[in-house]
Amino acid sequence: MAIEAELKAFVRDPEAVLKQLEDRYGAGRAEVYRDTYYDAPDGSLMGEDRELRIRTVHSPDDTRTVLTYKAARVDEASGSKPESETSVEDADAMHEIVRGLGFVPRIAFEKRCRNYAFDSDGRHMLATLVRVPELNDATFIEVETAAVTENDLAPALASVRNVLAELGVSEDDLTTELYTDAVAAARA
Repeated sequence: MAIEAELKAFVRDPEAVLKQLEDRYGAGRAEVYRDTYYDAPDGSLMGEDRELRIRTVHSPDDTRTVLTYKAARVDEASGSKPESETSVEDADAMHEIVRGLGFVPRIAFEKRCRNYAFDSDGRHMLATLVRVPELNDATFIEVETAAVTENDLAPALASVRNVLAELGVSEDDLTTELYTDAVAAARA
């Protein structure tokens, strides 16, 4: 299972970061993510820092759904987790299957994203500018790449940090808070 080497940061000047992304990587891909996170009835999945998510992605030219499982963090400082993901042909059937296996929906919310795929330091990267309506439209940036092993995680995260620095995003703005936790807190 590959490790998602990812850093997330608050964006204080969304227009400046958007301009940097567009200037460097061209027009981004606008997408709306509709995420549903599932858990065991006793909360043990999320309690063990694991995630089971069904995401339906709507873009101007298509809609697709992916099933994602993330194991517990292997790096506390970044929040990076081993991740397995697969395309799903029928979103409704996948929700039924997951519920039929005994999992229950814990939280669902929407993210409005603009994605930029590019290569840096010999790695395929994805930078995503994210707005979550329930978080007062706060803007975040996520930059990720895949680490093949735990030994590859530190160099992968160094490459991610370089991209963030090039975009003018400060280390002080990094956060490991999960969207699930932030949305749950906003709803409380």
